[in-house]
Amino acid sequence: MTNSFSFKANVVDIFNENIFSAEIKIENGIIQKIIPIADDKSLPIAMPGFIDAHVHIESSMLLPSEFARLAVVHGTVATVSDPHEIANVCGIEGVKYMIENGKKVPFHFCFGAPSCVPATIFETAGAALDATLVDELLQSPDIFYLSEMMNFPGVLFNDEEVLKKINSAKKHNKPVDGHAPALRGDDARKYFAAGISTDHECFTFEEGLEKANLGVKILIREGSAAKNFENLIDLMITHPRQIMFCSDDKHPDSLVAGHINLLVKRALAKGFDLFEILYAACILPALHYKIPVGLLRENDSADFILIDNFQNFNIKKTFIKGNLAAENGVSKIESVQEKIINNFFSYEISKDEIMVRQAHHDGHPKPVEGRKIKVIEAFNGQLITHEILCTPKLQGDEIVSDVENDVLKIVCVNRYQKAKPAVAFIKNFGLKTGAIASSVAHDSHNIIAVGADDDSVIQAINLLMKNNGGICAVNHSEEKILPLPVAGLMSEQDGYAVAKQYSEIDAFAKSLGSTLDAPFMTLSFMALLVIPKLKLSNKGLFDGEKFEFTNL
Repeated sequence: MTNSFSFKANVVDIFNENIFSAEIKIENGIIQKIIPIADDKSLPIAMPGFIDAHVHIESSMLLPSEFARLAVVHGTVATVSDPHEIANVCGIEGVKYMIENGKKVPFHFCFGAPSCVPATIFETAGAALDATLVDELLQSPDIFYLSEMMNFPGVLFNDEEVLKKINSAKKHNKPVDGHAPALRGDDARKYFAAGISTDHECFTFEEGLEKANLGVKILIREGSAAKNFENLIDLMITHPRQIMFCSDDKHPDSLVAGHINLLVKRALAKGFDLFEILYAACILPALHYKIPVGLLRENDSADFILIDNFQNFNIKKTFIKGNLAAENGVSKIESVQEKIINNFFSYEISKDEIMVRQAHHDGHPKPVEGRKIKVIEAFNGQLITHEILCTPKLQGDEIVSDVENDVLKIVCVNRYQKAKPAVAFIKNFGLKTGAIASSVAHDSHNIIAVGADDDSVIQAINLLMKNNGGICAVNHSEEKILPLPVAGLMSEQDGYAVAKQYSEIDAFAKSLGSTLDAPFMTLSFMALLVIPKLKLSNKGLFDGEKFEFTNL
């Protein structure tokens, strides 16, 4: 079909909560007429396309153009995309790179101006965006909002630079996204009163309800690592017009499997109202962020999907600007060639650099009996961690990975300049042998690795150093790597091929013993200092509740 045509369908009018048979006439990618006709149940169902209300495209390890290729198959026509991952590596040039690549395909990318680059002063990033650069971005018509304000202490304590960024967004009449995990009571009230309008970091229903009662729009997140749908979906009963759906971070294999359509189907299966669900999935993000995406009305851009029925909810066709973008599970968007940008200083590290020795006194080791070390406790499907105390495993005076008790060494290495690695210990990765490593490590994207022994950890880190970034899993003579040459975050290759490669490395990591659903996604968040409790930056072990470094 060209982008001028007409067809008949049962139209889902979400605004008026009505479904009716109609002929839809499209000219030059715009819906000219929606003409009601006699009721015909045999027609396909037409509705607005889905919008991911908060996603970091970089987490898919795909360029925006490839992300779009995969997403349209699932009925997604737009994303609200925070490019702060590439901004932490390549600065403002990285943001512009994402925007320009996204323009090369038929899809609505709604990019934001990253508010927290670097995320904290307790890590080494590749770039910084001050209030002046953020204001420059917000002036652009390609930038729709101020991205998640992770620096909630800065908001609470009236940090001048933070308030300048928020005021800049207000000046340009663009919304401010929130990021306030576990923030409650007076602190939450002050944070959102600063002009912040959303939060995608609610972990419990009670937290979501408290914030929704403040007028905050709650984004229900279901990504590859953080899964909050079950805890939060009942907010659709209490605050149906304040809910949006998002993925936040989605690995390529997850994107091949499904997107926002899966949340719509799950909500329908739970018995929630069709129109409330579709308002969250299609309408509210477009209105809140002022995205120029069509909502299946006359004079709108012809961005819509056709499904078979509400029981199966199979996406038959996706149209963007009147062009057929996907049909019966096959993307019609073609891959584009793109240049590569990166910010990576490659060097080798040695085993000596990651050794952890007991504290000595007068040349003799302190007594081991009763001594404990702080250990990061990771959780499947969550970004938060706990701090636990464990008895260390010793080889001589050296503390080593304790495979039997699943307390493994975790290492974070500066990828921007040669520096001493930071070392800690972590529980619940489950590796029995080998190691995994990644240059995707939120938010500064230094190299992070976890392993069953020091040799494997070093092998994995140096493999990524040689490739200027990627994800890898190693086990002595066996190595698997997915290179990510674009900023050490994304591949420039075909999205489906990347998803296949990722699945193979994910399976290999699990064959080494990892019990996590998404070991690489979980690993990437172990450096995210703004989510409590215990995390590891390239500068050391960090207490996210006290917001200060701590020691083993």
